[in-house]
Amino acid sequence: MRPTEPSSVPGGLGWNRETAMLALLSFAMLIVSLDQYIVVVALPDIARDLGYSARTLQSVISAYAVASAGFLLFGGRAADLLGRRRILATGLALYAGASLAGACATGPGLLLTARAFQGLGGALVFPTTLALINTTFAEGPARNRALGIWGGAGAAGLVIGVLLGGVLTQAFGWQAVFLVNVALAGPALLLAFVLIPRDGAREKGRTFDLPGALSVTLGVTLIVFALVQGPGLGWLSPAVLVSATAGPLLIGAFVVIERRSSDPLMPPGLLSHSSLVTGVVIAFMFMATFGSVLYFLSVYFQEVLGYDALQTGAGFLIPTAVVVAGSTTAGRLVTRFGLRRTLAAALAIGALGALALALTISPDGTYAELVPGLVALSVGDGVVFTAMFIAAATGIPDRQQGIASGIASTASGVGAAVGLAVLVLVATAGLDGLSGERLRVATAEGISTALFFVAGGIVLTFLVALRRCPTPPEPHPVPVPYQTRRC
Repeated sequence: MRPTEPSSVPGGLGWNRETAMLALLSFAMLIVSLDQYIVVVALPDIARDLGYSARTLQSVISAYAVASAGFLLFGGRAADLLGRRRILATGLALYAGASLAGACATGPGLLLTARAFQGLGGALVFPTTLALINTTFAEGPARNRALGIWGGAGAAGLVIGVLLGGVLTQAFGWQAVFLVNVALAGPALLLAFVLIPRDGAREKGRTFDLPGALSVTLGVTLIVFALVQGPGLGWLSPAVLVSATAGPLLIGAFVVIERRSSDPLMPPGLLSHSSLVTGVVIAFMFMATFGSVLYFLSVYFQEVLGYDALQTGAGFLIPTAVVVAGSTTAGRLVTRFGLRRTLAAALAIGALGALALALTISPDGTYAELVPGLVALSVGDGVVFTAMFIAAATGIPDRQQGIASGIASTASGVGAAVGLAVLVLVATAGLDGLSGERLRVATAEGISTALFFVAGGIVLTFLVALRRCPTPPEPHPVPVPYQTRRC
């Protein structure tokens, strides 16, 4: 599908049904992004009311992360084969229902189940919204601007989640961080049937490749589970060891199944697109670095500076505004300067921001001292979030946009799990046996060390962008179609 009412401004979005679709898809992306961190500020209240221990509390976050990362590839493929409107509506309905169940939870078991189903709903919504944008707007300036708006909503959702979580928890209690999802996802579900065209007939000869879908979904789920639960359960615990062993074996089985399938889940030529591979690598490294900072800042605000839930949420006002601005302008920057230059500049600024935060975080630090680093990091965060998905979509046929989106979003989900697992180990090394003021000081030092690692990871991502993303072609006397350009 392509826009039927183009804007009078080249590369513009115009005022038409496609623009309304974009608003809905961006809103849906905002909803699922919110939930990755909206519960962070509410965790102390949840632990007190539902009886979580210090060791098991982190599972409230990891249950969502594990389910989401494990099913993203499944969601992208389902969108291609079963219909994008159907999968989007299913994901939103599942998300709203699970959120309602979470708000009504009276014990840890029900809450963790609800969080897992929220993650499943998010895994259906995320790649489907991305695929719908990539098949609605033609590759080039129009798609870049559309992805800028979508990316702005997604990147902002990660930060707004912490802000909103603080406000809601302080005012209404932890249940509100779940009920707000019902209030947001319900209208989005209804609008999906109004604004998104009906799915066409299923293409003949295409199958779902159920063995491939099951093996890769379970394999990724087990790997992410091992990474997320390793720090809490212990890397040598039976559950972590079994997951860490079975996960790669299932990924290996997936590779074998794909080679023998008549209609593989992941088409064999898909990873020959250099832009997709670039987007996947950067998405992984982005979430392992930028995506982990919110968690550590939340801990720093509450455990070191002594902020309450509302103050912690307010601390993310500035990053939220900067992330939104960076993400929404990223599409125009890519159109004007090219993907390579845009990514390189944003990653350089983000690395400087992470370094500045690492140097200023201390037991006696102030919020004002953090602002320069927060602004620089958020600029890089916003621009890179959008640009990496522009890269992943470039040159991909419409019929494969769902699976391509699933691959890129799976990379981001696994990256988030890997990054947080590694950085938590770095930040918490030496904290055992400490309490009181000594624990507070050591916590600040550990977070500072983790942010130095984040800065180093962003520098590595910068090098990847320079190496993997080609320079735009030199001007040619005959206009070259945008679709022939790489990155």
